[in-house]
Amino acid sequence: MTQVASDGVRSVWLRPRRTGRGEPPLTRDRIVEAAVALLDEEGIERLTMRRLAERLGVVAPSLYWHVDTKDDVIDLAVDAIFGEVPPGVGSAAEWRDDVSAVLAAWRTAMLRHPWATAVPARQRPTLGPNFLAWMELLQATLARAGFGGTDRSAATWALYNHVMGSAASEAALRISDEERRVGQQQLQADQDRYPTLATGGYLYDDDWDTSYTVGLDYLLDGLQVQLDRLTTAPPNTTR
Repeated sequence: MTQVASDGVRSVWLRPRRTGRGEPPLTRDRIVEAAVALLDEEGIERLTMRRLAERLGVVAPSLYWHVDTKDDVIDLAVDAIFGEVPPGVGSAAEWRDDVSAVLAAWRTAMLRHPWATAVPARQRPTLGPNFLAWMELLQATLARAGFGGTDRSAATWALYNHVMGSAASEAALRISDEERRVGQQQLQADQDRYPTLATGGYLYDDDWDTSYTVGLDYLLDGLQVQLDRLTTAPPNTTR
């Protein structure tokens, strides 16, 4: 269960950072580095403050000078993986190219650290500086293209949900060759009920890269149509 601070501020990024106490070798950076390694090796379900402390060679209470909860650790770890690839786009001639580059970097970070794909479901805002740098770049690109107000917000979340949902599905799906074979046989046996799934090889449809890329093209095509409408509409009809 997510713990809530007494002042109502849950996010580690919105609370003052403590300084001047704790064991000298222990720093927030060391905690985050160890947490990312532990999460990569064992997944989010296995992360506990006790296991993290053991990995760092300290007692668990030492961690609480630097972080208040396990949720803090996860928030810090998520931001750290977004810092592995610094924002390096923003000047392409076509706004679509910059959007594609930003989302490709997000997807790479998520797939390199599959545990992170489960984090959005925790209903905590992502407010770390590395993630915000990418979000700023995405929204600045959309603004440069001509999206504003609610249109920019809607475009942002449509793109965000596409990349995060795609990465989460790819990271989470576990199906054996035998399960595919038997499952597809069952679909074919019930093809009167599921004709499209039976003939389309539904359980063999896991070309994640193609599905992601084509899906993104669909989204960008739709956004371009909306952008064309925004730029040609009378001033009093735009949002």
